[in-house]
Amino acid sequence: MISLTSAPKIRDYFLFAQHLVINIALKRHFNNSNRPRGRSAHLEESRSAAPRLIDVLRSLNHTNREARELLETGKVFYRGFPTADGGREVDPARVVVQMSAPRLRPNRDLAIIHRDQHMAVVYKPPGMLSVSSAGRHDVRSVIGVVRHLLGAAFPVHRLDESTSGIMMVALTEECQRSIKEILFHHHVERGYLALVSGRFPDQPCTVRTQLVRNRGDGLRGSAADGDEDGAREAVTHLKLREHLGRNASLVEARLETGRTHQVRIHLNEKGYPILGDDLYAPPGAKRLAPRLALHAYKLEIEHPFTGEKLAFEAPLADDLEALRRLLLRQRGEFRAPSRPALQRKRSVVRRRP
Repeated sequence: MISLTSAPKIRDYFLFAQHLVINIALKRHFNNSNRPRGRSAHLEESRSAAPRLIDVLRSLNHTNREARELLETGKVFYRGFPTADGGREVDPARVVVQMSAPRLRPNRDLAIIHRDQHMAVVYKPPGMLSVSSAGRHDVRSVIGVVRHLLGAAFPVHRLDESTSGIMMVALTEECQRSIKEILFHHHVERGYLALVSGRFPDQPCTVRTQLVRNRGDGLRGSAADGDEDGAREAVTHLKLREHLGRNASLVEARLETGRTHQVRIHLNEKGYPILGDDLYAPPGAKRLAPRLALHAYKLEIEHPFTGEKLAFEAPLADDLEALRRLLLRQRGEFRAPSRPALQRKRSVVRRRP
């Protein structure tokens, strides 16, 4: 079952403009570097054999206009999740066109992926709060939206506002208590995908630290002394998915614990900050994504009442998948565009008819 709600239009326009400016700056920056030419360029382009989603829709006898309309209104699902990214490479067998699906804007509207009498599993778009925040009543939250749509909603865990991906929501207080107990005993499998700065090692690794609320500069971080008051153990298993260009990577993070900002802190402390992270990343990596490039892609849990194994795996969010492809095409060094370069690009955008 898929349900939806729209985030405020002003924020949508701002995110779109921000994404456009950064992508233009990235393209200009990398296109001036070592681009593949001649035969090597042809080989680079021919490596991918998977068809694009837009081509799959055309093969189903949809015109270009019909395909765009289906994508933009939430009628196209890839691996069970709505997507508007026609450029992503797909397995055609996992593509479904569902004409009866409610109208929504993929990656901008909340979607309910699973629902029973006890709990719901939802897809949270970036820019939406997990729970309501004091002083931000004009910003919609996952809990508020689910409560409006389904009549009840109780939080069991959270995603950062700028993080996209899969979330659980309890529909009864009894289920809320049960899921929290399951989380406490680490019997839930949760996985994230992150676009990071740097070439992550090929060898998987595990980061195990003691996290504190204040590492000395007002931010959360790992304690130098494991016995520090308030320190809590945090364990993250990290694995390279692919290198993107010369100095960026797609990394998978599997949580053994679920501390606040755990993935962001561990990747940054290992020297691979998440692109767009406005808290922990250095300025160069911070400017290279329009939002935190972190996506909660995997969730596995045994249903607390039925015993059924629930497993969900979402493809990379539309905006992050587009950024991944852009980074993959770049051959030069991975540096942030300068502020003057961004300003010049803004003027170019304004002059475009």
